[in-house]
Amino acid sequence: MSFIYLIPVAVFLLFQITFLGTYIAAVLQGHVVPTVPYISDAATYSPESCVFAQLINMGSILLGITIYIRYRQIQQLYSHHPDLGSLLLVYNKIAFWFGLASCLGISIVGNFQETNVRIVHFTGAFCCFGSGTVYFWLQALITYMAYPIASTKLYAHIRLGMSICCTILFILIAVTGVMSHILFKGENPRQWYPSDGGWYFHVISSISEWIMSTIFCFYILTFTEEFRDVRLDHPELTLISYSITITD
Repeated sequence: MSFIYLIPVAVFLLFQITFLGTYIAAVLQGHVVPTVPYISDAATYSPESCVFAQLINMGSILLGITIYIRYRQIQQLYSHHPDLGSLLLVYNKIAFWFGLASCLGISIVGNFQETNVRIVHFTGAFCCFGSGTVYFWLQALITYMAYPIASTKLYAHIRLGMSICCTILFILIAVTGVMSHILFKGENPRQWYPSDGGWYFHVISSISEWIMSTIFCFYILTFTEEFRDVRLDHPELTLISYSITITD
């Protein structure tokens, strides 16, 4: 029996536990105010940052495995049903690389804190959310193309709806995030109060980030049912024998 379908479940649980656990720990440590900080703000200071980075790295690897399995699944589907059209392979390959770029962005966000290397952190966040959103759009399109052989209209509609939501939220995060930092007059963005300026923009941006991250996790979870029909064999290992001639 294949347990491949449990990998998206593991990704979902690991990221959700990481986000919520880091937030609770940061609030209890007094490192952030409880009124909706950014996820990465809650993981800025140790010991939360250390645990967050470790779990995010594990989650990135599992997510990368999920993306690879989905890529191979669509490849196999096309090999059995070439009538689906060669564009399916093109979209599948593009989606694969955007998915891996999103994984890299997640890892960068987890390991490069905003307070230490701001540019790298924001680049990782843009790569994570931007590439992830493109990946979701492509997967929604692939799901429609694979119907009714390997998916359902319901999953296609759900993924399309999630892609639309992620696009809107990504724009909100970017615009209100920039506005909030322009208007911020306080000393520590991790301790952001209404009197510091840009408060409402900050709240909109941080809430949008939390919602978008949750949608990301649920999107990956939608692969669970389709992965029930997938079996991943061990890779072949070939031992090349050779001889060594010793001369005096």
